[in-house]
Amino acid sequence: MRPRTSTALNASLTLVAAAILAACGSSSDDPTIPSVTITGVVTATSFTAGSAADPTIAPAYYVGAKVCVDADGNGVCDASEAPVLTDAKGHFSITLPANATLIADIGTDATNSATGAKVASRDVLRASLDQVLDQGGNIVISPLSSEVQRLVEANGSSYAVEKQTVATRIGVSLANVLADVNTVTGADQAAMLAESKALDNRFTYAITKLDRGDLFPDALAAPGGDPRLAGAANVSTATAPTGADARTKINFTQAQQAAFNIEGVPRYDHIFIVMLENKATLSIKGSPWAPKINALLASGNQLTSYYATGNPSEPNYTALGGADDFGITDDSQWNCDATGANAVQDLPLPDKTQPGLASSPFNASCTQTAAVNHNIAGKPNLFNAITAAGMTWRTYSESMNPGQDFRTDSVADAAVTATDNVYAPGTLNGNTTAVGNAALTLPMPAGLYKTKHHPGMAYQNVRSAPEFKYSNRTMGGGQWDATLKNGTAYAVPANYDVDQLGTDLASGKVGQLNFLVPDQCDDMHGISVIGKLAGGGTATASDCGSVANNVAPTSAANIITRGDNYVDALVKKIQASPLWKNPAKRVAIVLMFDEGNATSGFNSCCGWNVSNSAVSKPVTVDAKTGAVTVDSSVNNYTKGNRGHGQSIFGILTNQAGAPKGVSDGDAYSHFSFVRTLQDMFQLADPAVDASYMNRSKYTEKFIAANILNLPEYAGSADTHFDSVRAINHAWVAPSGYTQKQSADVNTGAQIGPDAVQTNVWALKK
Repeated sequence: MRPRTSTALNASLTLVAAAILAACGSSSDDPTIPSVTITGVVTATSFTAGSAADPTIAPAYYVGAKVCVDADGNGVCDASEAPVLTDAKGHFSITLPANATLIADIGTDATNSATGAKVASRDVLRASLDQVLDQGGNIVISPLSSEVQRLVEANGSSYAVEKQTVATRIGVSLANVLADVNTVTGADQAAMLAESKALDNRFTYAITKLDRGDLFPDALAAPGGDPRLAGAANVSTATAPTGADARTKINFTQAQQAAFNIEGVPRYDHIFIVMLENKATLSIKGSPWAPKINALLASGNQLTSYYATGNPSEPNYTALGGADDFGITDDSQWNCDATGANAVQDLPLPDKTQPGLASSPFNASCTQTAAVNHNIAGKPNLFNAITAAGMTWRTYSESMNPGQDFRTDSVADAAVTATDNVYAPGTLNGNTTAVGNAALTLPMPAGLYKTKHHPGMAYQNVRSAPEFKYSNRTMGGGQWDATLKNGTAYAVPANYDVDQLGTDLASGKVGQLNFLVPDQCDDMHGISVIGKLAGGGTATASDCGSVANNVAPTSAANIITRGDNYVDALVKKIQASPLWKNPAKRVAIVLMFDEGNATSGFNSCCGWNVSNSAVSKPVTVDAKTGAVTVDSSVNNYTKGNRGHGQSIFGILTNQAGAPKGVSDGDAYSHFSFVRTLQDMFQLADPAVDASYMNRSKYTEKFIAANILNLPEYAGSADTHFDSVRAINHAWVAPSGYTQKQSADVNTGAQIGPDAVQTNVWALKK
């Protein structure tokens, strides 16, 4: 949407511009020229990387920033606009013919008062005329003041409305939200600093787009598909757009809006990704065993052609963490075949002297048949990128042993017991009797928590990050919750919190990026548990129980129902939180599966069949030069990326005005989702391929330019289907285009475009 500027603001700038021009060359003390002196400060933040807890962000000022009235609206304090400079305390004083909107043009010759460091990239912040009038003679130009004005323009609203919106979103008082953060204290200051850091990243990026002359909108957000592909070589003619690129050079206000809507993906404050296991679309969509998930899908938005990376779990979770599976095709431990440059460097080592850890994970058996490295060293990933941007991530995992190392699988503990789940009549597809055995006691089995189900575990630089332990947390709702504190496998920590997710939802201390990983009983995976009967003897409860008395029709149906009930409770917990109920915050829940279950036919998208390629290594892109070279650090890369069919992907948001019931039928993958998250949290730049991690950089344009060097795409007949796009529904299928799909889908292939052309992440209808 084109940003809107109020008529009053335009009139104000026009009058002030005329007065400034009239005053040029005149004496500043000419009594015939009316004037007003405006004083204030330009605030900054100072981010220190490497915290073992929440990011360390301190208040600061910009020193040597230019302050002026941007009379021509070009986002620059031109010499003709008589800018003044901020002093060592960020203070400025400017005399103008009248009150007006101000900008702070923060160039690379300006410095940060907290560090003395030069500003790395030009930035522009604003204070609106309404703010100048509101704050009188002491104006604070900050990322928060800029955000208020950006929202006014985006929503066609008012200063008062958007000032309250920002205060409500970050949970600070209205009196403080636009105050000098250096003088605010306590929780308000912490919230203002965190938000200011994220906002300043965006506004700096906006000026990068403006200064290099980007076209508006981003290519992958242009309706109809990437306009750069028209007439390009190596692009599927059936899907390539035609006609000239109708975009124009971006202007200042467009750049600020675009920085919050990268590739058509709006900024969200928090996203919760619920990870489920091993069920294809065919197993869940319309299933009588999953009525609650189906109801959630119907109430939100869906991707109906979403593809996994491979089989089994580990390559899919690794791909969700960093947009590639690096040739992994099995569930072997993360240290397997970790040699040479990929050797494990974790410190501290897991303590194998603890009870239950007689075998360290560094001595784990490795089952893969090929020498595929499972320790990914030096590769970019979502976790490191979120941290480097001054934001936070969390992985919440269910049913961990209290006190265990997150880098190890959970172990059996006979002291932790639970009664077999009992489902009431009608719960399981109209069952007429209760399902389950209340007389069966189940000890906690081994492997409820598995490291193969952690999206960051394979990455050496994630496990070694200072925040790794702090950012990995527990999630309640499990069968064994009530007795976890009785555990004997490890020393149970004092005041152990079985459900840190619940605690964090209540306090608002969740991450921007949150992976929610149920245990293997509640994620639809299933494991067997040998339980004790009240009258003596034992019984094996396959798939975690509730079928021990053989009442349920099938074990598979039971495990789906367990997961269905768990997901429903988890979603309700999030939706009951103050976070979700805050309409000024943008919060989303994603319901997804790591993989499908296709075993034959076409079961992949987005560049699989790498085993057919004569090119055996992936490529890497130099961030400075853009040069594409072979990445020799990955062994047996062509073993991976085979696909495993289609699976469910649902999106729920807390935005009351957002479109609901939208189905996007274009083909997406785990790599598409990683690209989308990078856009959502402004972790990459669409103009710089190298800024996207691993295979998430493989857009159709990138493929077309590099297809001879890409093992993933050798022999591709459809570069569109094989490409990685942000999940934004910008591409519109031609009327005769048949959407490819895998063998595990029982509906006909979609021909032509979706009936509803709506972005599933949209915040407004």
